[in-house]
Amino acid sequence: MAEKKNRDGEFWELALERAHLGVWDWDLRSGDCFYSAMWLQMLGYGEGELAETSDLWLQLTHPDDRERAVASGERHIAGLTDSIETELRLKHKSGHWVWVLDRGGVVERDAEGRPVRLMGVQTDITKQKQAEAELEQVNVRFRLALAASGTGIWHHDLAARKSYWDKRTRDIYGLVADTDEVSQDLWHSYLHPDDRADAERAHLAPLQTQKVVAVQYRIIKRDGEIRHVESLIRFADAQSLGQILGTVRDITEAKQREQELAHAARHDALTGLLNRAAFDRLLAEQIATARRLAVFYVDLDYFKALNDFAGHAAGDLALKSVAERILGCLPPSVHAARLGGDEFALLVPDCDAAQAERLAGAVLAAVRDADLGSTAASRKLAASIGIAFVADANTAVADALACADDACYAAKAAGRNRFAVFSPETTSGSSGLNAARLAADTVDAMADGRLKLFGQEIHQLGKPWQESRHVEVLARLAGRNGRLIPPGEFIPAAERFGVASRLDRWIIRTALSLHGPALKSGALTLGFNLSAQTLSDPQLWDFVDAVIAETGAPHSGIGFEITETAAVTNFAAAEQFVGKARERRCRVSLDDFGAGMSSFEYLRRFPVDTIKIDGAFIEHIADSRFDREIVSAISGIARSLGCSVVAEKIEAQDALDILADMGIDFGQGFLLHRPEPLQAIVARACATRASATQAGVTQAGVTRASKARASAPAPAGRRA
Repeated sequence: MAEKKNRDGEFWELALERAHLGVWDWDLRSGDCFYSAMWLQMLGYGEGELAETSDLWLQLTHPDDRERAVASGERHIAGLTDSIETELRLKHKSGHWVWVLDRGGVVERDAEGRPVRLMGVQTDITKQKQAEAELEQVNVRFRLALAASGTGIWHHDLAARKSYWDKRTRDIYGLVADTDEVSQDLWHSYLHPDDRADAERAHLAPLQTQKVVAVQYRIIKRDGEIRHVESLIRFADAQSLGQILGTVRDITEAKQREQELAHAARHDALTGLLNRAAFDRLLAEQIATARRLAVFYVDLDYFKALNDFAGHAAGDLALKSVAERILGCLPPSVHAARLGGDEFALLVPDCDAAQAERLAGAVLAAVRDADLGSTAASRKLAASIGIAFVADANTAVADALACADDACYAAKAAGRNRFAVFSPETTSGSSGLNAARLAADTVDAMADGRLKLFGQEIHQLGKPWQESRHVEVLARLAGRNGRLIPPGEFIPAAERFGVASRLDRWIIRTALSLHGPALKSGALTLGFNLSAQTLSDPQLWDFVDAVIAETGAPHSGIGFEITETAAVTNFAAAEQFVGKARERRCRVSLDDFGAGMSSFEYLRRFPVDTIKIDGAFIEHIADSRFDREIVSAISGIARSLGCSVVAEKIEAQDALDILADMGIDFGQGFLLHRPEPLQAIVARACATRASATQAGVTQAGVTRASKARASAPAPAGRRA
């Protein structure tokens, strides 16, 4: 029996040691408290290092835990609890704190039943507490992420047929409740009728896929407000068909932004009508399916005169009013677009000749009745309309528009404020249809090498070109038959059919790629003309900066020329472009200055470097006092603003002499230089610069040698 008792004692001591459990034994009568070797070892002490007093454990307890630990023991001794159980921190010999779980209770009582002995064990739970703290940090970050993203959490217990929504989920649905539990069919009652079937099907999909499923749908809150939400759903515990777990997030604002961006991508910002790209896509769809389709090309008459007279703000107001009036007279099936500037288009499905005539008459009346505002009250607008019927599903969009455009030209030629119907028998050789094909050929020429870069020198009057070395970059199109097509033909076609921006980008990239090193060396500077389409491109400067970075051409070696016509089309874009050009120290020229009455307004708004006087004032300057006065006035204003002046279209010596006497800075025209391939101009400029550099090196060498001879001692035979 004694052997068994000894064996039991050894056995339990070994078990406690293997389990790393520290034992304490407290005699309430004597006050003595025994602490096992494992308890001491748990705190880094050996046997005999600590006095085994009854309050030793309390001395080692963290101050913040003492009150709770003492209260746990006192409640148990008083008979209020079945056992002692508490968590506390004890100080390790090395100074750090050890978390322990303390469990114990009364093991002996006296004759009256009063506790006289308590025993217990303490387990090191430091790692567990660290894991709990780390988990809590993760949970805190998770809750912060949820709060920041506005995401709610929910789950549905399939077995219990119960659903649980957290507070954020309840807020999203507008549910006022104090508990997470909600009725299982509550969610269904919020679903928008048009989205209910898809949403319910998506919420069941994870049962089959075992993957995360994303679904977007609309809900109707109790106050009638419609919101867009997104849920991510995953089925958990597939073995026992336990839960569907999910998140929910209100994406109403994101949906609205998405719709706004989609609308902006398809609509003209000023008028709200379809833009050119959207109209082209719609026209292509309609051509493929419609049996008889009418395309209207509407070009405003006298708009430029109104814009010159009243300014761009009045012009914008007029365009908006015209758009509203046109929309107001159209049946619901007709689509309207602003193609750019003062040009509009209509797409009329299932339209015969009589319907087209009635609709054209209504549009003409709408334009005439448009409210132009008080600033332009004395002005009037009209329209020329071209109509083309499309019955062949193989008709190209460009050809359909070109036919309508050609008819529009016929209406203008017949006196304006009227419409004309396209007829292949009466179309002219320079028709819009030919222009459309010319625009398409221009795009092809960029790839097959038929688009050539030319240049024309800009001279400082009275000095050789080598002192200014500035060139305006031009383009020449070689037809498939080898004939050079002048810019006056293919550039307007490119603008009319939406490829002008692509053409400008090709010219800029090609010129800088080929001649970037020449610009970097300072051999010459290049100026590029920008169309209205390019000027309105919000990615223009991203493109230019990228090409400059690729080619090494300096910003200071590049200039841009914008015309009043381009500025009128999108004044805000022009103003923004000039500002960004100035930031980069690229030069900006206001081209064809004086052609419109609002030129001086643009000069006031645009801080340009150069004004290029329209050639119409130059070619007859020797015979026209009026032209001389205009040029003199422009020159004087430009000087006061610190701008240089370029006179364009100088073709006669007497004009050159007059301009020089007037103090005009620069000139351009056939008399000074006829356009030639840009490569030849660059080669000549580089050769000139190389010669000048070599001459400078030689002269510097001669100067240094002369100084050396003057300071050197004379030969011995000549000292006397």
